[in-house]
Amino acid sequence: MSDFNRGYARPTQVGSADMSVDVGLRSFMLGVYNKVALGLVLSAALAYLTSSVAPVRDMMFTVANGRVGYSILGFVVAFAPLAVLLFSGFARRVTPRSASITYWTVVALIGASLGVVVLRYTGTSIGETFLLTATSFGALSLVGYTTKRDLTGFGSFLIMGLWGLIGAMLINVFLQNSMMALIVDVVGVLIFAGLIAYDTQKLKMTYYQLAGNEAGKSVATSYGALSLYLDFINLFQFLLALFGNRR
Repeated sequence: MSDFNRGYARPTQVGSADMSVDVGLRSFMLGVYNKVALGLVLSAALAYLTSSVAPVRDMMFTVANGRVGYSILGFVVAFAPLAVLLFSGFARRVTPRSASITYWTVVALIGASLGVVVLRYTGTSIGETFLLTATSFGALSLVGYTTKRDLTGFGSFLIMGLWGLIGAMLINVFLQNSMMALIVDVVGVLIFAGLIAYDTQKLKMTYYQLAGNEAGKSVATSYGALSLYLDFINLFQFLLALFGNRR
């Protein structure tokens, strides 16, 4: 999902664009980061709501033998973002408004489903892991923004690795192997750490390709924010699985 970039152009070679300081580029990237930040705030608010308001919590989640899981409604909400992304991916024409709707819909659905994380882990663990994720995100995004190296090949490798990771996660749903789960978590951290840098550079190159196309830049802002938001959330969850303390 982190490679989802319908509606704006793919990057060309890094050397083909002027990498000098550009006020327009700064404004564009700031718009992306602001949207990511607001998305994280909304997600946190919805996660708190679904985990703390008893009627909503009981509809979304179940507790059996001390383990917190999703109810049928919870599963629907958790997997709904995939349906939204697939639907938007087949759209014939992407507008700034439709791209923005896609972003906020996915953010809201993921935020609501993250209530299960609040129920599973201690507040201290969640706070510490969020700060670690935010710090790592900032550093990795800076690397993607400033590097002169073309990360296109690296990104393609990460995307292939992501599909392999998804397959391993699905297999381990049935195996329930703790060692395999640990390996999945470690690999997940590495993949999404790399994707943060790759997606940042891809956004930078997209800005140069869309010079003068304000509608295209608006679409790119929403889909770029979506890519980075998904990178952040996935990195956060894998780090939490590795270092978090359960209730």
